[in-house]
Amino acid sequence: MRGTVLHAPGDIRVEDRPDPKIVEPTDAIIRLSATCICGSDLWPYRGIDGSDGPAPMGHEYCGIVEEVGSDVTTVRPGQFVVGSFFASDNTCEICRAGYQSSCVHREPVGAIGTQAEYARIPLADGTLVATPEMPPQDMVPDLLSASDVLGTGWFGAEAAEAGSGKTVAVVGDGAVGLLAVLAARQLGAERIIAMSRHEPRQRLAEEFGATEIVTERGDEGAQRIKELTDGLGAHSVVEAVGTQESMMQAIRSTRAGGHVGFVGVLHGVEIPGQEFFFSHVHLHGGPAPVRRFLPELIDLIWNREIEPGKVFDLTLPLEEAAEGYRAMDERRAIKTLLRP
Repeated sequence: MRGTVLHAPGDIRVEDRPDPKIVEPTDAIIRLSATCICGSDLWPYRGIDGSDGPAPMGHEYCGIVEEVGSDVTTVRPGQFVVGSFFASDNTCEICRAGYQSSCVHREPVGAIGTQAEYARIPLADGTLVATPEMPPQDMVPDLLSASDVLGTGWFGAEAAEAGSGKTVAVVGDGAVGLLAVLAARQLGAERIIAMSRHEPRQRLAEEFGATEIVTERGDEGAQRIKELTDGLGAHSVVEAVGTQESMMQAIRSTRAGGHVGFVGVLHGVEIPGQEFFFSHVHLHGGPAPVRRFLPELIDLIWNREIEPGKVFDLTLPLEEAAEGYRAMDERRAIKTLLRP
């Protein structure tokens, strides 16, 4: 099969990779209908996260089941499925508590690489969720978003306790931040402040439910949030970047007793202990337990209540994945969808 491989920073190639096979009786093989490039894929692409030798890329996926192992009971060949970027058994004590991305048997799908024509998905019963029937083509991008960025934005909003009567601020205008705006609206937030300097992203944020836009960032951004909230700060802030500046912007934008949901993959973040101690800010986040939300998100998409696939503003054939990476790295695209 054809698949995307990172050979060195900036060096993405689409090349022949071995066809996946059933390894464990709990595996499934799926034929990818669509896959995509994640903002977190840019960390190794830029050389910030090192990798030893050629590495398969991709952890977001949806498609049609081709084959299942002998122990798989909840999905069958011919079904259209969506899965999380962490495979999980969905039965262990941690999974039952709603944190499938920390399942005691978890396996990172990114190590398998789903920017490809086919993929082996471990722990299929606990990882994959089937749609009611074969979806129409225009719905596939929406379902693909549920594999990561929609579920991650949703977790960020829930971790920040976005809800009725709340003012929510979102730090980061990538796909996750934009879908955190959508999630906050679905969760009933009264005001949603999107922090963005880029007009196309601002427009999409407003389409997803943002009531205000703040262009300042860092301490100036935090000060602007305070000004908009009678000097108090937002009740709920979603941090969707993962840098020192974005984390401190999020914490400093939050009122005493408020909540920060952080879902950006952290790089070099150190939180000053005394400032955090006196802030009275709750901090919760990490790798999103997407599997927890998949049934609800698929239902919302299936019923045409949300259209999260609008974050894909560039669609390319899989063979042109390198251009998709360049476009996202240069901020010419919010998120690139790849068609195998």
